[in-house]
Amino acid sequence: MAYWLVKSEPEAWSWQQQTEAGTTHWDGVRNHQASNNLKAMQVGDRAFFYHSGEERRVVGIVEVVRPYYPDADDPSGRFGMVDVRTVTALPTPVGLATIKADPRLQHLALVRQSRLSVVPIDAASWALLASMGGIAE
Repeated sequence: MAYWLVKSEPEAWSWQQQTEAGTTHWDGVRNHQASNNLKAMQVGDRAFFYHSGEERRVVGIVEVVRPYYPDADDPSGRFGMVDVRTVTALPTPVGLATIKADPRLQHLALVRQSRLSVVPIDAASWALLASMGGIAE
């Protein structure tokens, strides 16, 4: 299993909407590096759900249930999406300031490439972030 972090502006797609939907597609990614990360996702991989914008915090966990396939809303045909299902909310959301303050997380693309909407998370960092959020993995 691989780990990821996917970002969404809460005004566009919020954690509340994700939990209400249960399973949905993760679409609209138009950055080539983020798209390559989507392509690498496999069924069973987990991703932190991150509210970008004003909130800037990890709020939940989703699981990939369908691998990369074409995004019907992309007229160029170059980009795709994956399907994810809600797993759980983090009891304690983990803010970007907290992540940036921890030297063990300085290598994360979330810290180094803040504009990238889909980023990999290594297993040790996943466990640390989950623990910070009140999840025992």
